[in-house]
Amino acid sequence: MNICKLYLKPRKEESLLRFHPWVFSGAVESVSGRVEEGEPVEVYDAARRFMGIGHYQIGSIAVRILSFQPADIDHAFWVQRLRAAYDLRRTLGLQADGNDTFRLVYGEGDMLPGLVVDVYGPMAVMQAHSVGMHRARTVIAAALKETMGDALQCIYYKSEGTLPFKAALGEENEFLLGRAPEEAIAVENGLRFHVDWQKGQKTGFFVDQRENRALLETYARGRSVLNMFCYTGGFSVYAMRGEAGAVHSVDSSAKAISLTEKNVERNFPGDARHRTFVADAFDFLGKTGDAYDLIVLDPPAFAKHKDVLRNALQGYRKLNALAIEKIRTGGILFTFSCSQVVARNDFRLAVFSAAAQSGRRVRILHQLTQPADHPVNIYHPEGEYLKGLVLYVE
Repeated sequence: MNICKLYLKPRKEESLLRFHPWVFSGAVESVSGRVEEGEPVEVYDAARRFMGIGHYQIGSIAVRILSFQPADIDHAFWVQRLRAAYDLRRTLGLQADGNDTFRLVYGEGDMLPGLVVDVYGPMAVMQAHSVGMHRARTVIAAALKETMGDALQCIYYKSEGTLPFKAALGEENEFLLGRAPEEAIAVENGLRFHVDWQKGQKTGFFVDQRENRALLETYARGRSVLNMFCYTGGFSVYAMRGEAGAVHSVDSSAKAISLTEKNVERNFPGDARHRTFVADAFDFLGKTGDAYDLIVLDPPAFAKHKDVLRNALQGYRKLNALAIEKIRTGGILFTFSCSQVVARNDFRLAVFSAAAQSGRRVRILHQLTQPADHPVNIYHPEGEYLKGLVLYVE
């Protein structure tokens, strides 16, 4: 296979010399030959020195680098990268008793930019965020099966909503291996959750809050817990096991509330401590009194690009101000941002402003982030997206 060559403008190779895996379109001088979107290209600097090989794409990011050394992007390449990712997860002990749910591939964090794979027991859900990963999906699925062996029975490809719309690929979600199970269940720290792998957000379950949910469990005993933006009710179920006195789950989506109810009933059948509300978060917090002494704020991304960053930060300030104002004295607030474009310091400043507005005494107990199965490539700091604070409010 002839690989096209892409040449950079002078002095545009600095980021690649620092092993950042993106080549922006503005850095491109020319491309030799006719390259199709999603195909591998070799990248050279203006002096014709090899810089790397990666997937070509139309858009602001022209190339996502797969290797900074010459490489054949073939079956063996995918097996090697997936085995490295799988070995890391086994090192982390994520397939121990009581847990069969983890992120196997986290894009740039596993040197596979544009690819996400979450594992739910014998099922893997794969998402492509680039045309290159989409075009390679079949060989990736074969390499994934070779890597995990009999532990993997089916692979669901769920990229209909994540692929660049300008590529006009017209793809539908499908099984690349096996067939649909009767029900997909995620087992996390001994708790069981339904995974809506077909219609749910992301791959069907937010595996990135595993350790933060476990931390909340340690604070829940005897408290009245409010879980805002509950989605599948992960924090609610952990609070129930942590012996909370009452747990209220709120989401604007009736479907999310249905999932939460299903997961609470699965783990704590008939438990009257739990109630659900379909409501807007700001309205619910604005109308509630001082009924809660543990509140979780885990909203969807308020900003998906920098153009709306200012509005997003205002949203975080308003939301946290309401929670800090309403929470009981001695209350604990778990507050998060999953917006990649919101920097850690900007989120902390938004929460600080909210606390100052309330006039209450507030202390930081924990500073939270994503778990180790969402590793951040040290050369790609953009991979750090989940920020969280645990606050003690007097």
